[in-house]
Amino acid sequence: MATKPCISSYKSSKGTNGNFLYIPNQIPIPTYVRILDTTLRDGEQSPGAAMTCKEKLDIARLLVKLHVDVIEAGFPSASNDDFTAVKMIAEDVGNDVDNDGYVPVIGGMCRCNEKDVAIAWEAVKHAKRPRICTFIATSPIHMEYKLKKTKDQVLKIARDTVKFARSLGCCDIQFGAEDALRLQLLIHKANNYTYVI
Repeated sequence: MATKPCISSYKSSKGTNGNFLYIPNQIPIPTYVRILDTTLRDGEQSPGAAMTCKEKLDIARLLVKLHVDVIEAGFPSASNDDFTAVKMIAEDVGNDVDNDGYVPVIGGMCRCNEKDVAIAWEAVKHAKRPRICTFIATSPIHMEYKLKKTKDQVLKIARDTVKFARSLGCCDIQFGAEDALRLQLLIHKANNYTYVI
């Protein structure tokens, strides 16, 4: 499978001058603030806030009008409906390039396992700027009691998951550390990337 290019440019209507270069995980203009919206995933976790696929697509279209940079469209492996909604958003909103060349990143949330990652990729891969958003529990209490794994095992799972996502052709991968407020962070820099352990 051919991979999509990771870099694309467009003129931003958000007040930046000239061309804004989109590079996953980098912001070349230091004063630019990239907006990531989680309404379609996190917002639906509120009691009584379930949305149909059409309602999610309508909200995604409104987020495009606001020129949101990244739309976290949902959790594709959670249900068939969520998969369908994320795929619809990726195919529609994720390919609707405006006159300035703006098109949002469309993200699919997934746990750090190959099945979830493959499902998320299948849902978002049709967008011009697809993103896989992985996460795993990282606090000592969650690693011990929820995952029943050591820190080294969790690190290996996280690394292997990102490698697997990359092997599918995804070049924009976001990693989230669940319950990170209780995590003691060690920041490592290598090859222009920042790793949090």
